[in-house]
Amino acid sequence: MNKIRLSKSTIGQEEKNAVMAVLNKEYLGMGEEVNIFEKSIKEYLKTSKEVICVSTGTSALHLAVEALDLDCNDEILVPSLTYIASYQAISAANVKPVSVDVCEDTLFIDLNDAKKRLTAKTKAIMAVHYASSSKGMNEVYAFAKENNLRVIEDAAQAFGCQRDGKKVGVEGDIICFSFDGIKNITSGEGGAVVTGDEYVAQRVKDARLLGVEKDTEKRYQGQRSWDFDVKHQGYRYHMSNIFAAIGIEQLKKIDTIEKKRKEIVNYYLENLKNLEEITILNFDYDDIISHIFVIKTTKRDALREYLLSKNIECGIHYKPNHLLSKYATQYSLPTVEKVYDQILTLPCQLDLIKEEQEFVVKTIKEFFNV
Repeated sequence: MNKIRLSKSTIGQEEKNAVMAVLNKEYLGMGEEVNIFEKSIKEYLKTSKEVICVSTGTSALHLAVEALDLDCNDEILVPSLTYIASYQAISAANVKPVSVDVCEDTLFIDLNDAKKRLTAKTKAIMAVHYASSSKGMNEVYAFAKENNLRVIEDAAQAFGCQRDGKKVGVEGDIICFSFDGIKNITSGEGGAVVTGDEYVAQRVKDARLLGVEKDTEKRYQGQRSWDFDVKHQGYRYHMSNIFAAIGIEQLKKIDTIEKKRKEIVNYYLENLKNLEEITILNFDYDDIISHIFVIKTTKRDALREYLLSKNIECGIHYKPNHLLSKYATQYSLPTVEKVYDQILTLPCQLDLIKEEQEFVVKTIKEFFNV
């Protein structure tokens, strides 16, 4: 058996043709294709909110935080079990990320622990849709309302997923998506901020173009502003036409992508559910398009080594941020620290064929002598 990859980018001739069309136009920066991609996302989500495409999911989070106009004394609650991007986006905006524990069954932010972390400096909560699930977001919004907090949804892994019968992004305060190479849809690199807050939307639009005020419309037309004003810090965070062209074609395939990913997940669920040594996360799997498929086992390290020895890639999502030097805390987060030793990510990518997945499951059962 050749190496079974944990994740990979999957593109077709349509994406290649779209990129060549942009190259032939010889206008590679932010322009018409970005505008089309934003409108296509808005139409797909069936939302009246603004959709602003940027260079990465991390830059989406960073600009979302900056648009809240916080200062260096302010704090944002964030689960420790997330990719480092969530934390770096907060600290890049000169705001303090405050590590919060997670719920053991969903690995979603634990609001009971969040209550302990509240201070007069707490201004927002960043809820991470771990492994594409946003189960618990209604409670987060109730918590935020009670404590007068803004909400940033780190929905990097949740594009195309549903919550309460609607697509993630349709409802909520500020929602940030990622379109990097291995997400549910890719634009090569890229991300988007979705919000109904007009002030936040305009701040993000300007900030992605170095803070140049209201330059977006000119860029859509292949032009740029020459006489302008800048009032806020900005960055070169705009999406390129090349990336947008890939994203446009990927979005057309979202139904096929969803079907394939759900087939992969359902096979795992059906064939691993009776293994006592394995715990499946408490997700509403029918509502999500799984970017990654995570299990828990107390024999994680031994199982991981066994899978690797059989040429099966697997991952650990993620190292808790409160254990990193830059974001180290003086308090422990017991659930995060417990599950960090148990979580294992199995191959879940569009080119995973049935025989490969059967081999993955067979190898896991072999390890547990089932």
